[in-house]
Amino acid sequence: MNTPENLEQQRRPEALKRGLDMLVAAVLLVLTAPLIIVVAVLVAAGLGRPVLFRQPRAGRHGEVFELVKFRTMLPPDPRRGRVSDGDRLTALGRFLRSTSLDELPTLWNVLRGDMSLVGPRPLLTEYLPRYSPVQARRHEVRPGVTGLAQVRGRNSLGWEEKLELDVWYVDHRSLRLDLSILAATVRTVLRREGISAAGSATAPEFLGTPSLVTAAAGSEATLTVPAGGSR
Repeated sequence: MNTPENLEQQRRPEALKRGLDMLVAAVLLVLTAPLIIVVAVLVAAGLGRPVLFRQPRAGRHGEVFELVKFRTMLPPDPRRGRVSDGDRLTALGRFLRSTSLDELPTLWNVLRGDMSLVGPRPLLTEYLPRYSPVQARRHEVRPGVTGLAQVRGRNSLGWEEKLELDVWYVDHRSLRLDLSILAATVRTVLRREGISAAGSATAPEFLGTPSLVTAAAGSEATLTVPAGGSR
């Protein structure tokens, strides 16, 4: 039963997590400011403007926010053969992705409250209706700059496994778990593990759980969308 006392106990860890997110994000933005400037100059010289990549992503409860990262790809240009992610990803872009330097501007999303330092990664808004009801529970918390799936294999994992880890995190989240994920993230970045999926420059599109997609095609049913996901 969700008594006022129980609800208050649930809010306390969330308030602590949010406070730590704001503090750490603010400190990191200050400390990495020189590096951010250097990366911005390199991106402007190598990829042109704009320097930042902005894209709508699904956040907590399916609410849409604008994710901010450094650009790593050239714009699509079929005349020059730049169509797929692999065609558009530059050497600089690969380096930024492998070292996660492209994620530095995302600390601004953490400071704003769109994201947390640790949580399920923010995915494309078009994925919202493709989740099963269980998979959609990943949106019960703020998305993270890093997460359990990122330290368990990153893009080398299949979608089913990644989403299962996201939901496991939601059910078992704690400050201790967050700290262990942050520590493991440092090791993963230094080793440059799981940067891309097999046969893909980044990660393949999530098309939904195969069994659910088949069932939906046969019955013309729709999957459950998290609250706010249709905005």
